[in-house]
Amino acid sequence: MERKSSIFLLFGLLLLFANAVSLGNAVVHSHQFVIQATPVKRLCNTHSTITVNGQYPGPTLEVNNGDSLEIEVINKAQYNLTIHWHGVRQMRTAWSDGPEFVTQCPIRPGGSYTYRFTIQGQEGTLWWHAHSSWLRATVYGGLIIRPKEGDSYPFPKPKRESLLLLGEWWDANPMDVVREATRTGATPNVSDAFTINGQPGDLLKCSSNGTTIVPVDSGETNLIRVVNSGLNQQLFLTIANHKLTVVGADASYVKPFTTSVLMLGPGQTTDVLITTDQPPARYYIAARAYASAQGAPFDNTTTTAILEYKTAPCPAKGVSIKPILPSLPAFNDTATATAFSKSFRSPRKVPVPTDIDESLFFTVGLGLQNCPPGASSQNCQGPNGTRFTASMNNVSFVLPSSFSLLQSHQQGIPGVFTTDFPAAPPVQFDYTGNVSRSLWQPVRATKVYKLKYGARVQLVLQGTSIFTAENHPIHLHGYDFYLIAEGFGNFNPKTDTAKFNLVDPPLRNTASVPVQGWSVIRFVADNPGVWLLHCHLDVHITWGLAMAFIVEDGAGLLEKLEEAPADLPVC
Repeated sequence: MERKSSIFLLFGLLLLFANAVSLGNAVVHSHQFVIQATPVKRLCNTHSTITVNGQYPGPTLEVNNGDSLEIEVINKAQYNLTIHWHGVRQMRTAWSDGPEFVTQCPIRPGGSYTYRFTIQGQEGTLWWHAHSSWLRATVYGGLIIRPKEGDSYPFPKPKRESLLLLGEWWDANPMDVVREATRTGATPNVSDAFTINGQPGDLLKCSSNGTTIVPVDSGETNLIRVVNSGLNQQLFLTIANHKLTVVGADASYVKPFTTSVLMLGPGQTTDVLITTDQPPARYYIAARAYASAQGAPFDNTTTTAILEYKTAPCPAKGVSIKPILPSLPAFNDTATATAFSKSFRSPRKVPVPTDIDESLFFTVGLGLQNCPPGASSQNCQGPNGTRFTASMNNVSFVLPSSFSLLQSHQQGIPGVFTTDFPAAPPVQFDYTGNVSRSLWQPVRATKVYKLKYGARVQLVLQGTSIFTAENHPIHLHGYDFYLIAEGFGNFNPKTDTAKFNLVDPPLRNTASVPVQGWSVIRFVADNPGVWLLHCHLDVHITWGLAMAFIVEDGAGLLEKLEEAPADLPVC
């Protein structure tokens, strides 16, 4: 008996030692983000811009798969604020996801909150951004996740890496821009420039000095991580005279494919390898809008950075040699955008859910509200004296204000939301045809859809032609999903299921629903909490193009949402 006890004691000590070793390998990265107004000069004018630690864009965070992050956010700005870690799975840590009034109340001016989470099973490029109103116009940065110590990329190690954060710049206060649009009911002013790492590039006024330089040497293979951190515009990107081999997207590896142009919707990331096999010179990296909404205004500028070979010949004194400019697709080149998005595959066979528990069908698109009784025409400057709105399944999402959805769910607070978000459109119609005016006005409500823990979900995202059709980048918080098909027109379950890729579809967190078309995604609801699903065009989420899933706790401890942290902000 004594010998048996000794064996158990020894086994217990070994187990404790093994746990200590594994914990010792996990790194906790601690950061402090001070949100504050900083003078930033672009396009010849200086603005009091909301930044992180005085930086625009904000700091890039670099971690390994398996590491944890603790980021104390101190709000010294004049606005309420939250930070969202875009694409991070947040397993059981929904309190750190960040969308305002969904998983937390905002951090008030003068307040602080510490986000704590662990990166689990993700590698590649993600990013972080403010998730309050339009603050993410300037409050954003990269999140690079490298393989675990001792692991390697599934491709030869690149000689060097670069991060390109594509953004939008208003020659105004972006918060004033959205407030004006909210007041008038009209569309907000489009941005004045696109940016790469915060710089418009030398095709725009007063922008030559700051243009982003990407240094390379001849004969290298380099990794370039591209993020569309813009607010309201899908973007094409290309590099003059160089091919791009896509190897990752949204912090998942993909089966490599070669292209000359990328298309990213806001929220999406793409990792590419380039081989520096051209004559040593300076080559423009250029990005401009993919504008799929017919007749809608858009920013038609081109932002540039420079791919600069170290051995590029220096021009003679006083002579300026412009880098080589690439040709970019036309603004409305849907064929190129579609060919790109349909090229994505996972590197190998993946476990796509097949026996579906929840088969959902959500329409996504715009709408118009009649001018409210007694309202001034100044507040109804949309088409024909209306106000712009947007919806999913004819519900225009209204954020609560007294409690976050997650708090009210976890604490059983009544009256904050209802659980009757429809699993299909209340009325079926010709979604991409001429839509009856009677269907243009959605219902404003805070409705969620409940999922049992472990439910296997299929969701058809169907674009509509209400007012105008366009490409919608739809982002699901707390989850990656398999994008198993996309197409044009109205989704037809009898014929379109034949297009489903159930073998090697890509794993994404943001899906571009094609203009006048549809996408189908699948995921397993294995992360308890409240998770926002929304269009990542900020003008559309402002108008209500969103909903939320409640994923209930499972049976075991590791299937339950963690307790709310003590410093969670209160409304």
